[in-house]
Amino acid sequence: MEKWKVESADAPHALGPYSQAIKAAGHTYVFVSGQLGIDPATGVFAGDTVEVQTERALKNVIAIVGAAGGSKESIVKTTVFLKRLEDFAAMNEIYSKMMSAPYPARSCVGALDLPKGGLVEIEAVAALES
Repeated sequence: MEKWKVESADAPHALGPYSQAIKAAGHTYVFVSGQLGIDPATGVFAGDTVEVQTERALKNVIAIVGAAGGSKESIVKTTVFLKRLEDFAAMNEIYSKMMSAPYPARSCVGALDLPKGGLVEIEAVAALES
């Protein structure tokens, strides 16, 4: 899949492992619903830390994109919801190891509460070859 990092000097540089924007032309888009850090084999959270839940949530997102015919490289945009914004650095550490450059465009917001008491939820948009 061809995708290009879009960057403007007239906007702030990315503060972590994400791009200001990603351009992907001539593609079919897949919109992945928010994924918690739940292990599909057990139906419960993979662990009780934001690191473990971030890793599992990203694995879940990547698995769904794979089922649609893509890969983690197909992901062009993510939104991360954190129960505690103080977990941003820990989430970012795992995210940066699991995703690859050019990193997807990304938003990260604090959430008052997440389903099932989760610490992190991640949704994504992937661009697949038509």
